[in-house]
Amino acid sequence: MPGRRPPSRRVSAAGWSFVSPFLVVFALMIVTPLAYSMYLSLFRNQLMGGTTFAGFANYVTALTDPKLWDGAGRVGLFLVVQVPIMLLLALVAALAIDSGRLHGRSFFRVALFLPYAVPGVVAVLMWGYMYDDRLGLTATVNDLVGFALLDPYTKRWILTAIGNIVTWEFVGYNMLILYSALKTVPHEVYEAAAIDGAGQFRIVRSIKLPAVRGALVIATIFSILGSFQLFNEPNILKEIQPALISSYYTPNIYAYNLTFAGNQVSYAATVAIVMGLVTAVIAYVVQLRGTRREA
Repeated sequence: MPGRRPPSRRVSAAGWSFVSPFLVVFALMIVTPLAYSMYLSLFRNQLMGGTTFAGFANYVTALTDPKLWDGAGRVGLFLVVQVPIMLLLALVAALAIDSGRLHGRSFFRVALFLPYAVPGVVAVLMWGYMYDDRLGLTATVNDLVGFALLDPYTKRWILTAIGNIVTWEFVGYNMLILYSALKTVPHEVYEAAAIDGAGQFRIVRSIKLPAVRGALVIATIFSILGSFQLFNEPNILKEIQPALISSYYTPNIYAYNLTFAGNQVSYAATVAIVMGLVTAVIAYVVQLRGTRREA
């Protein structure tokens, strides 16, 4: 009929009305801070002369900054060791809960996820107390065995102690992601496998592990992002053991101290952008490899 708007335009307008709130929030919370950080990274803060345009000089400095790459190397080591251990524990827990042979599955599911609900600051303070070799759980264990079996507050073990806290916090979260993927497998598949004589290990290897591959890639990417954002745990433990954790222990701590202690906002923005690019590249490579294997 004359005067009526074509259906395609009405559908397009309805679609934009649905996505526009997300686009507004995305522009304000993601695009604008990122653009402003890139803008700040092109300047240099000086005691004499104030803020001056520096071009890409901050990026050249960051690429040769030993403090930045010392923290990045520490985070890389943390990622390589802690993330596989955490995801393996989460996978074992998800398989055990999904197996149907574990009594009290609901209890274990909630118990494993509960640490994720604990605020990060509270979790670090709780573990920080237990790590104390005079009053905490560490002291009790060492007294029982008669020697210093546990010694988390040393330069050799402090990164392991931080990894233990992060693992305790996020095993349940990753377990839930993997368990949700397992629940999408139809029961008919298991019944057909049982009829064909497949045992539990064959079912896990041929059915369950392929089913969680996509979820495992997602959990790995989330864990990579979390590793490069490592901040709360070492920053709070720094207040307890200041001699063990430096002002550049991780890139995020380095950027934080550059901003609030060194008043070098522009260089801190540069550090954040450089590490963001490194994180994005590593996450993309992991996603690409995971997608190819799944295909």
